[in-house]
Amino acid sequence: MYRAPVDDIAFTLKQVAGLAPDLEKGRYGDLSDDLVDAILSEAGRFAGEEIAPLNLSGDQEGARWKDGAVTMPAGWADLYHRWREGGWNGLSGPEEFGGQGLPVMINVAANEMWSAASMAFGLGPLLTMGAVEALDKHGSDALKATYLEKLVSGEWTGTMNLTEPQAGSDLAALRTCAERKEDGTYRIFGQKIFITYGEHDITDNIVHLVLARLPDAPAGTRGISLFVVPKFLVKDDGSLGTRNDVFCASIEHKIGIHGSPTCTMIFGDGKGESGEAGAIGYLLGEENRGLACMFTMMNNARLNVGIEGVGIAEAAYQKAKEYAQERRQGKAAGGAIEGMSAIIEHPDIQRNILTMKALTSVARSICYACANALDRARSSDGDEVRHWQERANLLTPVAKAFSTDIGVEVASIGVQVHGGMGFIEETGAAIFYRDARIAPIYEGTNGIQAIDLVTRKLPQSGGAQVAGYIAELRQDVAALRASNSADLGNAADRLDSAINDLDDATSWLQSALGEGRMNEALAGATPYLRLFGLAAGGAYLARAAVADTGAARRALCRFFAENLVGESAALKARVIEGAESLDAARVALG
Repeated sequence: MYRAPVDDIAFTLKQVAGLAPDLEKGRYGDLSDDLVDAILSEAGRFAGEEIAPLNLSGDQEGARWKDGAVTMPAGWADLYHRWREGGWNGLSGPEEFGGQGLPVMINVAANEMWSAASMAFGLGPLLTMGAVEALDKHGSDALKATYLEKLVSGEWTGTMNLTEPQAGSDLAALRTCAERKEDGTYRIFGQKIFITYGEHDITDNIVHLVLARLPDAPAGTRGISLFVVPKFLVKDDGSLGTRNDVFCASIEHKIGIHGSPTCTMIFGDGKGESGEAGAIGYLLGEENRGLACMFTMMNNARLNVGIEGVGIAEAAYQKAKEYAQERRQGKAAGGAIEGMSAIIEHPDIQRNILTMKALTSVARSICYACANALDRARSSDGDEVRHWQERANLLTPVAKAFSTDIGVEVASIGVQVHGGMGFIEETGAAIFYRDARIAPIYEGTNGIQAIDLVTRKLPQSGGAQVAGYIAELRQDVAALRASNSADLGNAADRLDSAINDLDDATSWLQSALGEGRMNEALAGATPYLRLFGLAAGGAYLARAAVADTGAARRALCRFFAENLVGESAALKARVIEGAESLDAARVALG
């Protein structure tokens, strides 16, 4: 059973990601070190004792669709109500509408625990939190008054409706249309697919954020608008009115996250109760500028999808470690003479378990550092706002893509540690592998994240932002070297090499972009993102080893540096040299 690693989470937040100095400076008002610990402890208790026990049964039963309605797995509605009553949905929500206004870092840490306990359960609240952020930033006073309080509390849930069958990730190909009405509302017509929690029975209302195109809109992404389309219309007194013309036509049968309903949504099919065709929608932001509004929600979701990868990795690590301590097979070298050894005594299993732990710790650090940058951008002023927003921009694609790749990788190792039993559903290792696999696809595939990192984020401030970040990573490794501890082995040298590889690859990509060699830069984008995550993660482990002189974190830093980060040299070669061979190999595709 999952047990939230509250101590590791708190340490990473405070000593690695930067929360401790912010608390000392009073950046977040009355938020104290003790209060942070209390919040994390209670979140960990709820995740382990109340969410995790329903994960397996929710996976086995799954969400069920019939006649346009979706029924959630047994016990999930009650679980959600207890979770909402605990105030968890509003941790970082605006205080004006009932939220607690806590830093994003705290919410992200809690989201890790929800995802580890049950990724399928945690997906619904994740999207609601994103809808809150989009409405709070871009909504009119009337929209905020109507929807925000109940979304912040979790009494209603929110969704994000982007994808269509013919469009995939290419939002320029959207066909869902919107028609203006004289009363200032709009009528929405179209179909959306892969809509997480698009229909369910755990709340009375669902507030859909829908991308659609007006008749006179410009072509491409410049002509997309964003609309608020509730399942039930809301009366002036705040009570629910008639059923809107938006329905779930089906749910997908997926390899994982079975408890999470992934819906096909139909807008404007004439089944509503308003008396006319079309789903009634309300403009969010400005006409033809919906993508900018939606990206507020998407960037929130990208970081939190990254933290899903961390949560899944942590749960898979715990499961594998527990099994390895109990399962006895063979005799380990130097082990007990009589009987079989626990498989964790075998070096290969030890390497696997340590790889799982190290990669999970690295991904957690990157996600928390990204959340810290968001918090700093919101609580700073002057030039600092731009700096920290650019830092968040830089780290978001890495947090999303690197961490979700790690989630799959660690979950796969977990199955391997279980051996043949890992391929059997009853042992509970396979669920993490199945659930983890969707995260690299969510919210812009990881290939898209790599392209975004290289083409949009590296050029920020003329390259000064990424140069400053790499310089900070060097400082962390320099501090590790200065500790002059024999138990760290060659960790500082190996981490320095990885940062040098990152620096060289960054310079090469910047040159390629500056010279118009776009295809060469794009060919190296995915290995570059992996290289970025390994080098940054190694520096964060160095920071942890310096902050905590205990043996465990120092040993983990050394293991990562001497066993895993060496991949950076090969990744650098793929970035710089891979484009030509890729182009030449196209002939093999026929």
